[in-house]
Amino acid sequence: MSKREFQTEVSQLLQLIIHSLYSHPEIFLRELVSNSSDALDKLRHLTLTEDAYKALPFNPRIDLELDEEKKTLTISDTGIGMNEEDLTSNLGTIARSGTKNFLSQLSGDAKKDSNLIGQFGVGFYSVFMVADKVEVVSRKAGEEQAWRWVSDGKSGFDIEPAQREVAGTTLVIHFNEEGNQYANSWRLQEIVKKYSNHIAFPIFLTYDKSEWNEAEKKSNKVRTTEQVNAASALWRRPKSELTDEDYKELYKSVSGGWDDPLFWFHTKAEGSLEYTTLFYIPAKAPLDLYHAEYKVGVKLYVKRVFIMDDAKELLPQYLRFVRGIIDSEDLPLNVSREILQQNKVLTSIRTASVKKILGELKNVAANQPEKYLEFIAEYNRPLKEGIYGDFTNREALLDLVRFKSTQVEGLTSLADVKSRMKEDQKSIYYITGGAETLLRTSPLLEIYKKKGIEVLILDDDFDEVIFSGVEKYGEIDLKAVNKSSTSEDLKSEEEPGKAEDLKPLLEMLKKTLGDRVKDVRASVRLADSPSCIVSDEEEPSLKMQQMMRAMGQKDIPALKPTLEINPDHEIVKKLLARSDDAVAQDAAWLLFDQALLMEGVAIPDPAAFVQRLNRVLNLSV
Repeated sequence: MSKREFQTEVSQLLQLIIHSLYSHPEIFLRELVSNSSDALDKLRHLTLTEDAYKALPFNPRIDLELDEEKKTLTISDTGIGMNEEDLTSNLGTIARSGTKNFLSQLSGDAKKDSNLIGQFGVGFYSVFMVADKVEVVSRKAGEEQAWRWVSDGKSGFDIEPAQREVAGTTLVIHFNEEGNQYANSWRLQEIVKKYSNHIAFPIFLTYDKSEWNEAEKKSNKVRTTEQVNAASALWRRPKSELTDEDYKELYKSVSGGWDDPLFWFHTKAEGSLEYTTLFYIPAKAPLDLYHAEYKVGVKLYVKRVFIMDDAKELLPQYLRFVRGIIDSEDLPLNVSREILQQNKVLTSIRTASVKKILGELKNVAANQPEKYLEFIAEYNRPLKEGIYGDFTNREALLDLVRFKSTQVEGLTSLADVKSRMKEDQKSIYYITGGAETLLRTSPLLEIYKKKGIEVLILDDDFDEVIFSGVEKYGEIDLKAVNKSSTSEDLKSEEEPGKAEDLKPLLEMLKKTLGDRVKDVRASVRLADSPSCIVSDEEEPSLKMQQMMRAMGQKDIPALKPTLEINPDHEIVKKLLARSDDAVAQDAAWLLFDQALLMEGVAIPDPAAFVQRLNRVLNLSV
């Protein structure tokens, strides 16, 4: 037997791995099964490509054998195996002379260092979280001699010649107190299904199963061997081999639900990066879609091995409703959430995945319009969030979002709105700031209705925030009709001299309303109503200011609206002919207050409003 000591640095690294880098001890089984799968992958490749190996028998399988009494778990594979040199250098690369240089790269932050450690190839040593002794017997394919490697993960390891009938590796775990919980057949099956269900090779578990003996009227232990994984990474198979039912069954497994998905997108990327993605769109929005702590629906795999299912870095937040799988060939197995945020491989996969999802949604919209409307009914709002947060894909998202409109029933796209624009129309217009019924009856729409110009009805609470930052759709300006700048597009409606005739009334209104308004001016946007209020281009509307205060933003400055009055309205004409008396002042306030009400804004002093209204009513009764 050859006794070998770990270097001081290696012992330090082992402690780091065992005590700091893995938050869930159960992943030791994931690591070991993954190692077995890799060994099978390597031998399979050699039997297909190398003449020296083509004659070797290859019966790929992974066997787990549990001894509950002895508290041991044996993991065997029929893979490529290792010889003495491999066991020394490859059974956890940490035994190499480069360990010192590797350690010099560590930052001291265990979570950040986990990515480096994963690249360095020491996942095997996670077994010492649950074991006080590990034995490895391995025989390399094409060689006769087998070798035994034994270690407690502390002082060092022993290597000696051994016997093994066929190529492959057998690993015996002697559980410690922490690991005793895994000397349980049900727990082992649960872990395999969770992390390794789609390893491409069959995994068998041998254990003592309780069976009822009718003759003896008691339960007996029967040694049983069962396959415990599906052994098929369905998403890795060509689309041509898969049926709709295959996809639907996997979706139910991935989502944990019972319903069928609305549709799905399956992609295999090859080139500088190799990865597979299978994304599903649920028929109904997840219940936690708008919760702060929503549950991510995309699972991350590396080489068919499950890594995590709650990493919000896999897709942007506005696509949080997507369910499915990302399976990468280029990420380390123990990549952490912290590392995911800076990982270039994942960044590239994420960027390409977003474009793929948006592109596929565009195809559905073009080719399956009814199906797309089902999608929009559930996910229009998240797509709007993307318009606000994803500048790179803003144009694609603007094409995907659907809008209510003054021109058509149901929902419409910006592309369709553009196609309906009038020849002399300068912009695409929209209105925000309240419920749909309120917006559709807004005085701000009157001139647009009169001219037959379409206006989009944006009645979601956050529409104003989102679309205030969107200036164009392609080359066409997007403008809010409740902003003062849109009057520039309508100035041709104003008759010469009308504003000059109205000047005395405008001065009286400004004087009466004082600091409640920024300005009072003649309107070119009103047809039937006497007054309306608008905000400056860079300012939130009064309705939005109210909402922001309601959400706790107390430091919002009191912004003043501009009051616009309709020169052609009978009330305005009568006020113009009237002297600046108490009745005219009451009318000035009522014009302002009713404009606030039509915007869905609460009147600051309802009592004063009622008193003025009563005084004016008294004159007309």
